Amino acid sequence: MSEPDPAHRLVPVTILTGFLGSGKTTLLNRLLKEPSLAGAAVIVNEFGEIGLDHLLIEASEEQFQLLDNGCVCCTVRGDLVETLKALHRRAADGELPQLSRVVIETTGLADPAPILHTLIAEPELAGRYRIAGVVTTVDAVNGPATLERHAEAAKQVAVADRLIITKADLVDGWTVDALQHRLAALAPAAERCLAADAALETLLDAETPGSEARADQVAAWFDRAAQSIHDHECGPDCDHHDHHHHHDQGLHHGIQSYSFVIDEPVEWAAFATWLDYIAALKGEDLLRLKGLVCVADDLDRPLVLHGVQHVFHPPARLESWPSPDRRTRLVFIVRDIAYETIERTLVKFAGVRPAKGPERHAA
Repeated sequence: MSEPDPAHRLVPVTILTGFLGSGKTTLLNRLLKEPSLAGAAVIVNEFGEIGLDHLLIEASEEQFQLLDNGCVCCTVRGDLVETLKALHRRAADGELPQLSRVVIETTGLADPAPILHTLIAEPELAGRYRIAGVVTTVDAVNGPATLERHAEAAKQVAVADRLIITKADLVDGWTVDALQHRLAALAPAAERCLAADAALETLLDAETPGSEARADQVAAWFDRAAQSIHDHECGPDCDHHDHHHHHDQGLHHGIQSYSFVIDEPVEWAAFATWLDYIAALKGEDLLRLKGLVCVADDLDRPLVLHGVQHVFHPPARLESWPSPDRRTRLVFIVRDIAYETIERTLVKFAGVRPAKGPERHAA
């Protein structure tokens, strides 16, 4: 039997985020009661001179790590790196049970993108941990107003792989539906669920496209993203389907989602140069980029891309296409970057243009 993919031996790291008062700590306490999380470590970040949130978390001492006096996305990123290294070392030395998962709960004001950046960019961490996704809690009572007023809340939603709506029992169904629609505009590929309805053991399983993902998961992710972006552009009953879609109505703090499809295979060297250019030019506002790329020198095995701001995962190659659709598909989640900027640079550096046509080819 062949060796398993090394990615499956890496410890999954879930980033649990959400704005102040959105229910992160309540959700985390529910999760920590699950037998399946017995081997999980919890890292809690707090902001301020006196941290209190960690006192509300019901975790064993050996499960729990606290980062305080700073935001995990800036001043204590070095502490986060050292904490993750120490957890791995202590588990390897037998001081802790074997790690099954790490959950990082951020402060309510944190930007999760730099945390993803750290996990990708730090070589020692990349060889021991893998990103299992960003889970964002949204309060059904205060969430709509929070998204309007606070750019941090909108960004936490935009980069999410799974959105968990809390306190839905305190509002009517119309309010929940309206919030769902707003969330779909901000995070078109994110799975959404109500905290009360979701099976606890699945709440943290928000895997993102990458070397550890199954091919069918990758295909489902891109189909979900493209369909959601399309529905928000011209409505779910629209008969006209373009090969490219972008949503720029009802923006939240400049955050937009774009979906590109490229019919022809790409030359990887030129395509990689384009990615480097976009990251250098607009990296701060390139919240996330995910791609399934048809490369000219290996038409049968697509590449999966996952980027956060300035940093990209090393491309992962699938052994086969996950569906009959063999076209390159790219999904951008950006802040204040025009669709035309991405399209123009794609033509200039990679020599390809997004497809346009009267029909959208279903995967």
